[in-house]
Amino acid sequence: MNTEQRRYIIIGNGFAGTTAAEGLRKLDPASSITMFADEPYPLYNRIALPPLLRGQVTEAKVIIRDVAWHAKHAIDLRLGTRVEAIDTAGKTVLAGGREWPFDALLVATGGRPNPCETPGAAGAHNLFNFQYMDDTKAISQQLETAKTAVAVGGSFIAYELAEAFVARKVETHWLVRGPRFLRRMLDEFAGELLDEAAVADGCHVHYNEELKELVRSNGVITKVVTKSGLEIATDCVGVGLGLTINTELLEGTAAKTSANGIRCDDRLETEIAGIFAAGDAAEFFDPIAEMHYRMGTWNNAGAHGKVAAANMAGGDLRYHDVPEYSSKIFTDQTITQFGLSPEYRNDLEMVRKFDRELKHYRAMYFHEDRLVGGVLIGKGNRAGKRKYLEAIKNKDRYPKTEWQSILDWTA
Repeated sequence: MNTEQRRYIIIGNGFAGTTAAEGLRKLDPASSITMFADEPYPLYNRIALPPLLRGQVTEAKVIIRDVAWHAKHAIDLRLGTRVEAIDTAGKTVLAGGREWPFDALLVATGGRPNPCETPGAAGAHNLFNFQYMDDTKAISQQLETAKTAVAVGGSFIAYELAEAFVARKVETHWLVRGPRFLRRMLDEFAGELLDEAAVADGCHVHYNEELKELVRSNGVITKVVTKSGLEIATDCVGVGLGLTINTELLEGTAAKTSANGIRCDDRLETEIAGIFAAGDAAEFFDPIAEMHYRMGTWNNAGAHGKVAAANMAGGDLRYHDVPEYSSKIFTDQTITQFGLSPEYRNDLEMVRKFDRELKHYRAMYFHEDRLVGGVLIGKGNRAGKRKYLEAIKNKDRYPKTEWQSILDWTA
């Protein structure tokens, strides 16, 4: 019998990495588990950063797993320690000036926010990305004295910034490059409902606007200027301009990487045996959707962590979830998205249902005759979600004549 202790290394202590560490400890109690983290914080709830920025929760409430929890579970957490290189042949990682051997490795490095490169941006003291705990603290401090703030981008990050600015009683302007929020996923009817929610909360939304210049005085942005000529005096600028996925550690190896992440199979294993990827960094194969893609949601990161742990420990667990997320949109709206949408592939067909009076919207997406995804907008408009998820997971097929009636599912 082989009694040699297995050595696991996890790069990244986000939800995917920490879930994997917890799973490995249960599956392999005698193993050694080392986890490296760039940040000085143990796992915190990134979903709770917007409420923290809005002043609705404390920092202590955002921390999910403290240092003591890691010690209790014999997880060697190395905070503030960047992994410099991976030797895939020798099965070691270089970090903190030494080599760390592994039997199985998980790369859960996520992505880093793209910087604003508009003239006037470099070095500006009141220009912020919104991805990490330290970002949240810095923006919050700026909002204590700000009178006007500008959010830039058509993503969830930009929306969360705009919502927080409004909640902090700051005059808020939101610049969206396209014709609506989430333009790659939502049509004009859905966009109309979400725009109404923003305006109802007092947010000034400017569509089809791109930054041209950030006017500064003594290193501080005092005004934003758009390409159309719009000028907005401001005390704070927050940007959500997408992510660059952290794939560098595996570039140049036998693992396949691209701008969309680290390619892995439905076991979350890369082309290199024993090396796995999870969370935002993984371009994973979804056997339900029957395609590779990347899904940067909290729930999906947790699902990845469980699958990766099982397979790092020698199991054969396949990814089997339908990715989904739900979010409140300002005060009066909610959105739920599950499965695929046009954001992930452009050959989907859609049916929709739009109730202007109730402020409800539903869209279902089909690939050939299979239901593969959907969007539900509106308070009280989530009925039927479980049935939709089951149909997607079961790969159920429906003739086109039934598609419209599927919008009325409530059971």
